[in-house]
Amino acid sequence: MSGRVPDVTVVVAVYNTMPYLTECLTSLLGQSIGRDRLEIVAVDDGSTDDSGRELDRFAALYPDTVKVIHQPNSGGPAAPSNRALELATGRFVYFIGSDDHLGEEALERMVAYADEHDSDVVVGRMVGTNGRYVHQALYKENDPDVSLYDSALPFTLANTKLFRRELVEKHKLRFPEHLPVGSDQPFTIEACVRARRISVLADYVCYYAVKRGDASNITYRADHLARLDAAAEIMDFTAGLVPAGSDRDALLRRHFTWELAKLVQDDFPALDREVQRQVCAGVARLATTYFTDGIRDAMDVKRRVRIALAHAGAIDELSAAISGEKANGAPPFVVEGERAYARYPGFRDPLVGVSDRVYELVGEAVPGRLAQGTDLLASGWDQEGERLAYTASVRLPVVGQVERAGAVLRLAKGAMPKSADKPGARRLKEDHELPAPVGEFRTEPSADGAATVLHARIPLPYATAKRGVRVYLDVAGRTYEIPVRGEGRPMPLARRWGRDDDPYRASALVNDKGRVVVDTARLNPPTSTLARRALGRLVRKAKSRSVGSKSNGSPQSKSNGSQKPNGSRRK
Repeated sequence: MSGRVPDVTVVVAVYNTMPYLTECLTSLLGQSIGRDRLEIVAVDDGSTDDSGRELDRFAALYPDTVKVIHQPNSGGPAAPSNRALELATGRFVYFIGSDDHLGEEALERMVAYADEHDSDVVVGRMVGTNGRYVHQALYKENDPDVSLYDSALPFTLANTKLFRRELVEKHKLRFPEHLPVGSDQPFTIEACVRARRISVLADYVCYYAVKRGDASNITYRADHLARLDAAAEIMDFTAGLVPAGSDRDALLRRHFTWELAKLVQDDFPALDREVQRQVCAGVARLATTYFTDGIRDAMDVKRRVRIALAHAGAIDELSAAISGEKANGAPPFVVEGERAYARYPGFRDPLVGVSDRVYELVGEAVPGRLAQGTDLLASGWDQEGERLAYTASVRLPVVGQVERAGAVLRLAKGAMPKSADKPGARRLKEDHELPAPVGEFRTEPSADGAATVLHARIPLPYATAKRGVRVYLDVAGRTYEIPVRGEGRPMPLARRWGRDDDPYRASALVNDKGRVVVDTARLNPPTSTLARRALGRLVRKAKSRSVGSKSNGSPQSKSNGSQKPNGSRRK
């Protein structure tokens, strides 16, 4: 490799990643940038599988491109990454997990983008495979000059980026080797803070992050207290780089939303009590120092409440909030005028002491939570004469001043927009206009007092159409449209209705998205039926004329005292 300066050095920290390692190295050697512009420095961190031998095999095949170092196990990717940085010679350095792989043109595109825009950091689009979650908000479009503080970049802090090596060496950026998880974050954060320009390349998938079949990625292995300590150190490190204010809040919101929130997820209630206490104490220390009103109001209500309960040391209420949501879904909203609150445990409990503001829905979209708590209890038909009505009882996740929520149910034409599929509902625009509700509505508290039941009776129109059964609800000054789900609920049998000479059939069914739909169709009688009806009418008319002629002075008519005109016959 002497005599040339490669455009990019790819750093690969390796520990027991066969067979994924083979695909990783193959994707690197097959890069369109060409091997003459590429340097690969792979450090075997004491692997006990065949990873070391596989590295040596590639080094023997490509001696001018691949350099391999073997060292005793250090316990994480930081030490081998630092070792590789000491040997790197490229204009740029790029880090890849040894169980991941790159798109064929990834390096060529990122280097060209960095040269074009004079970027110190280039973030290429990253996607997950095999169920690996990768935050996608940053990759909506190419951006040659993205802000660390006014973008989704804080939620994409892995070191799997292209860094200008001059920047790395100027500031002596290295990975903290004592952190069990998250050791790439301090490196990435400081590089982005000090970078002259950060660019996002979103129109090509550069990086494929693989979740191993045995879920043995280091991120999935660390325990609660180790992750808490790592998060605390990273947050303190970040605070040392960025002074207090909105920029620091933009960075640290990520850690409250992800790292700390993950410590109070579904597995928290089952932890040992002392571990629970230590987790809450650690979260409390960080929340006291960094949990500003700006961070609080920018977070979703579920995570916000959990952080606040941990901050208050309310272990029982925190466990109840987590377990209750896992078992029963989102808690109901308490509607009070133009405000609404999520009624999690601890709400307005003076012994807990958490402010209403934590539970309040502050500027956030809530359709998913409303959809999750909206359940069909019963549905059927109610017929009066020729007119048929659809009836439904729906459980709504709201309590309090429910009359202010203006709950109604409608049979709505047209499909919901695709943007409503994931949350299961949608917030309507402020200037929306809905027609006046048709039908009868009443609400009452549910039997358990934890929700409201909406009872509706909607007359069916004389028309052939499919209509979605939807609830419209006002919460915190906004109107939400919520399709009623019917999975697992018995649907009423189809009903014939209307006039005998113009019949309809009504059906209530569940569509492929699990939503209840009412289908009305005009019934066209068979030709034979129409013919029989026409013949019957002709026979009746003939009989009527015959009786009429006999009654006009006919001797038979006069002598038959029991015979009366057809229209006067007793029934």
